Amino acid sequence: MADEPTIGITMGDAAGVGPEIIVKTFAQRANFDGYQALVVGDADRLRLADKIVGSKLEIRAIEKISEAQFKRDTIDCIDLPLIPADLPFGQLSPDCGDAAFRFLKRAIELALEGELDAITTAPLNKEALHLGGYRFPGHTEILAELTGTSEVSLMLFGPSLKIIHVTAHLGLIEAIERIDPPLVERTIERGRALLVDSGKEPRIGVCGINPHAGENGIFGRGEEETKIVPAIRRCQDRGWDVTGPLPADTLFYRAGRGDFDLVVAMYHDQGHGPFKVLGIEHGVNVTAGLPIIRTSVDHGTAFDIAGTGRADERSLIEALKLAAILTSRANLR
Repeated sequence: MADEPTIGITMGDAAGVGPEIIVKTFAQRANFDGYQALVVGDADRLRLADKIVGSKLEIRAIEKISEAQFKRDTIDCIDLPLIPADLPFGQLSPDCGDAAFRFLKRAIELALEGELDAITTAPLNKEALHLGGYRFPGHTEILAELTGTSEVSLMLFGPSLKIIHVTAHLGLIEAIERIDPPLVERTIERGRALLVDSGKEPRIGVCGINPHAGENGIFGRGEEETKIVPAIRRCQDRGWDVTGPLPADTLFYRAGRGDFDLVVAMYHDQGHGPFKVLGIEHGVNVTAGLPIIRTSVDHGTAFDIAGTGRADERSLIEALKLAAILTSRANLR
């Protein structure tokens, strides 16, 4: 319907599972409740994926969103024909790295122009991205660069746990060096902003850096007191429900049972490890702080099963649902 938000799905790395999970998702079009979707990618690669999974969908190559029909049993694809016909699945390719960047760039342009209400991304491969000539750690940094955003946060949404990261794609030593009170406060602010639209003040738990959150200075070099506590106090002074720093091991347990609506993790693996143990098939990655809405699957390109038809599409379905919800909330502001 014309009043439904339009979500653009980027194909990601065409040698990975992206094309297959996209086709599988469109084959379950009944899941498209309250939104319409199209793909930004290579139409011929989608046709190959369609044969692999046996879904028998029509792939319509289009140039403009205005040409999309959003019909059942059809995938409208903003076609960027960049993938060689004989390119194998499951192998690193500079062609795929270059194409993944260009698919994303086109989708960002369409979103900034207001033609897309949100972007949902299939996975890209960081090594292929580098081989293609783009020295970015991943989607998050590309999105920030191409939207002119100075700082964003990686956020994970799951059925029982939501996590935002103070640092993400950095080595552990560099991550700890990067953390400071203003960054912690800004991260809490971005996470709270995404949740507060749901109608209540979110309960936010903040992880420490060291084991047992430093145990009052026994572990570490006082990082909790110097890097985290000042930010928490400033957030509390703003009237927000923020608690911490707390030991990460017990905080994630408490959040999982419902004591907190959001966990603030200090570095990548502190947040990703517990989240993925709960099951990545229902996990969604969100980039907080962008001028556009972006969600993503919470898994990689899975080269080991790419091209076999075995890829699990559930995370993509959840990412689309969340993009539609976030779009609706944004429209209510």
